Amino acid sequence: MTGTGAPRGRPARLAGAAVTGLRRATTIALLLALVPVTAGLLVAAGVLCALLAPVTREPWRPVRITGFALLYLLAELGGLVAATVLWARRLPDRRHREQRRVADAFAVLERLLRLLRRAADSVFRLRLEVTPAPGAPSRDPAVPLLVFVRHAGVGDSFLLMQTLLGQAGLRPHIVLKRTLRADPALDVLIGQVPHCFLPSLDGRDEEAIGELAAGLGPGDALVVFPEGGNFTPRRRRRAIASLRRRGLPGRARRAERMRHVLPPRDAGALAALAAAPTADVVFVAHTGLDVVHSARTAWTRLPLRDTVRAHWWRIPASRIPRGDGPRSEWLLAQWARVDRWVADHAAPGATHA
Repeated sequence: MTGTGAPRGRPARLAGAAVTGLRRATTIALLLALVPVTAGLLVAAGVLCALLAPVTREPWRPVRITGFALLYLLAELGGLVAATVLWARRLPDRRHREQRRVADAFAVLERLLRLLRRAADSVFRLRLEVTPAPGAPSRDPAVPLLVFVRHAGVGDSFLLMQTLLGQAGLRPHIVLKRTLRADPALDVLIGQVPHCFLPSLDGRDEEAIGELAAGLGPGDALVVFPEGGNFTPRRRRRAIASLRRRGLPGRARRAERMRHVLPPRDAGALAALAAAPTADVVFVAHTGLDVVHSARTAWTRLPLRDTVRAHWWRIPASRIPRGDGPRSEWLLAQWARVDRWVADHAAPGATHA
């Protein structure tokens, strides 16, 4: 599966398959080259850190970072092997083959994410505290969900997917940046489950999200990051300036009052709401990973000093306004609630304006 969109003719499909094959061959070759290079760097870092340990504060940070990078690369290889096995044992029945393919891909993703989560717990002292507990949904679990999440910090999307799969028992249908197709295992495995990569190649981003939302069933959750990118103070200032240029001074003033989030780009969220009118909506606020937002801060802020905290609330479909205008205002008000929660729980040094 290559994202949602209108049916394409045979020449377009063949061209798309050729591009996909070339991309995957390139990224897999790069992955195979990086594994021995990273292993060598880990050995060198271990020797150097052992020599500097008596005189350096946090002497093992290079070993932690390089070791986790090597584990990530090996997990990538494991994911590719698993995907190959799944492809080789395809069922003859097309309908059951599709169901089995999706279920198996979700199972592989959950195992890989659980492995990386446990490694991050140990290597980077990652501690996640979610309120209320994700395994105790407040309403009917058969109702599909639209999950709108704050985007801030390295790895927050992976941590969210692991929580949804491993703790909440949900199947995340995912909206991802197209650049993530450079991750070979993610490219292959996400391609087996409902998803879309943005920006879409045909420029139909909202339609792609809407089609993904329309396919939600019981136990499914469509995950959208309405901000469109990780929060940084610079991106916040640029987003507010963009609102002013577009003739939206009132929305810009409201965005200025939100110091910890970007103003939501509501086109995708509105498309999802329109396409899945029976779905409940979950908003997720979090803080703790936002202290790691660049290579420099990864070096200085890992291992983590503070607990990563997340808070979510669920709004039933019956309480969601009707119409794009009221829904846009409602979404902005909910995002202000996200901002207030982050303000109350953020750790010192987070990337807030």
